[in-house]
Amino acid sequence: MNCFITGAAGFIGSNLTDRLLTEGHTVTGVDNFSTGFHAFLNNAKQNTRFTLLEGDLLNQDFLNAAMHNCDIVFHFAANADVRFGTNHPEKDLQQNTMATSNVLRAMHKNNIKKIVFASTGSIYGEATIIPTPENAPFPIQTSFYGASKLAAEGLIQSYCEGFDFQTWIFRFVSILGERYTHGHVFDFYKQLRENPTQLNVLGNGKQKKSYLYVQDCIDAIFIALKKAKEKVNIFNLGTDEYCIVNNSIEWICKHLHLTPTLNYSGGERGWIGDNPFIFLDCTKIRQLGWTAKISIQDAIIKTLRFMAGD
Repeated sequence: MNCFITGAAGFIGSNLTDRLLTEGHTVTGVDNFSTGFHAFLNNAKQNTRFTLLEGDLLNQDFLNAAMHNCDIVFHFAANADVRFGTNHPEKDLQQNTMATSNVLRAMHKNNIKKIVFASTGSIYGEATIIPTPENAPFPIQTSFYGASKLAAEGLIQSYCEGFDFQTWIFRFVSILGERYTHGHVFDFYKQLRENPTQLNVLGNGKQKKSYLYVQDCIDAIFIALKKAKEKVNIFNLGTDEYCIVNNSIEWICKHLHLTPTLNYSGGERGWIGDNPFIFLDCTKIRQLGWTAKISIQDAIIKTLRFMAGD
């Protein structure tokens, strides 16, 4: 395939880029490097089947030209900052919803019919069904990030109906692994590097969280692309387990051989939009033959080793 990847220099996008190149595909990667890193594409840049274009998805003319001769779009660029969404609500609208609209318009102009979209389990808000299936009751939104991703899903589905597109939408839990750049594991590690004796924890430490290793995530995407043939294919991606924040603190501290004093801010939510229980029902993707190979604990350890440069 001739693949077009947005957010190619990001955490998941760069790992996806490497995997697609390994599988023999041609990849055009786009990134504006607001949060991506050139270093994440060092391997890809050595491959003659990879082209890197630096540009912004809010530039429609740039996108229209960049997608020329591509067969499929992997739309992974986004503002993924849930915690500070209330500081700049327009950021999620622009970088998630409007950027997706531009991607779809460019696809239509270039007669590209297939799009893989990185959505999020945050679209379920504070779900009333746990584990949460893809067909859960329509949720009340609790974050600008989740709302912007849900709106983007709606736009994609509308293009499938209106212009005969085909989509694979993946609602991720939090992803961990090599090239991970933000999230609570990153925050805890950074804090402990600066002061090994103290760890500030948002909330009461009892929030229930789900995580997935990045290579398991990409395996699931590849299996769904191969086997799911509907016009609109929606999958939850996560493991069949969850942990509480205190579990992750214990694993991180044990790996680093530290025993810091824990300072909790209190409450069952660390910030506005911090859902106290995220656990997705992944039966649908498992029925295609996929299962996660790496546990949450092992994914956290792999992430720590990457951040430490091991």
